[in-house]
Amino acid sequence: MRTPQYDFVGSARKWAVLSAVLLLAGIVSIGLRGLDLSIEFTGGTAYTFVDVRDDLTSQQLRAAAIDAGARDVIAQLQLDGEDVVGAIVRMEALEPGGDTADAVRAALVDTADAGDVLEDFVGPTWGARITSQALQALAVFLVVIVLYISLRLEFKMAIAAVVALLHDLAITIGVYAMVGFSVSPATVIALLTILGYSLYDTVVVFDRVRENAVSLGDPGRRTYAELVNSSTNEVLMRSINTSVTSVLPVAALLFIGARAFGASTLEDLALALFVGMIVGVYSSLFIAGPVFSWLKSREPAEQRRIAKVARTDAGEDGAAPAAAPAGSPEARAPITTEYVRGTGSRKKRRGKRR
Repeated sequence: MRTPQYDFVGSARKWAVLSAVLLLAGIVSIGLRGLDLSIEFTGGTAYTFVDVRDDLTSQQLRAAAIDAGARDVIAQLQLDGEDVVGAIVRMEALEPGGDTADAVRAALVDTADAGDVLEDFVGPTWGARITSQALQALAVFLVVIVLYISLRLEFKMAIAAVVALLHDLAITIGVYAMVGFSVSPATVIALLTILGYSLYDTVVVFDRVRENAVSLGDPGRRTYAELVNSSTNEVLMRSINTSVTSVLPVAALLFIGARAFGASTLEDLALALFVGMIVGVYSSLFIAGPVFSWLKSREPAEQRRIAKVARTDAGEDGAAPAAAPAGSPEARAPITTEYVRGTGSRKKRRGKRR
């Protein structure tokens, strides 16, 4: 099977513009609409029902509460074996004694046909302290990742991997703001999951770069931009195949489980996984590699290598191209090679016959 050949480094600006547009759209959405935090973060109102009807479903309770004016509704059934014995419905905090609270309570009681109902206020179970600890854990995770990749591969690879991770987090959060999905603890779990997924794909690319680095040879033969391009192309199909097989089950969870079967509690988890996995493989191919190539191109040794490769391609370094047979098209119209500095691309151009 022929290895694909795509100029990842040479087209980096185009993909950087795409990422910038997505990031800007997310920032604007967060600024205008903010993030819709679930009641685990903000607190809310909870209704507990006992002696409900046997054929009651959580979808019916959720629909009744939303129709009456409630927001961020989570409905769960309480089972005794296969029998429905009760239900708990939580939602955004309602003003006690207000019209909306009375309408929601009446709608739920009528839907559940319950013998008794208990109304209570639920505090934020995922408070500021837990959020702070989660952010601290994320910071420690990034530090450990930088140390590991620096020791196992290279420090500049670690920097590129962290840039790709932050890129994935920012775009995923921006998508949440744009679609208006509620941010719940399941969302946080999914974000941590996609960090590992994105990092795995990035390390696969960088490991291949390290393996192929021996082919750099003497200065003037190959640049790091060309090395990143060839290495990324070698693992391209592996990354695509792994991503497709991972995204398909998550897509089924999001579009079939949550939408078709009404398992709305899965939406927060499935959306973050779905977006994060797609963005993760994108950043591993189009962000991490070009960022690493750009960092390497700042090194004096690599700049000398780039200059020597350019001279070699132009035939100025004692490596003049062999003469073409007389009368051949190449002899009539010689081909010259132009090196595009910092991109890893070489362009061939046919000259005019003199």
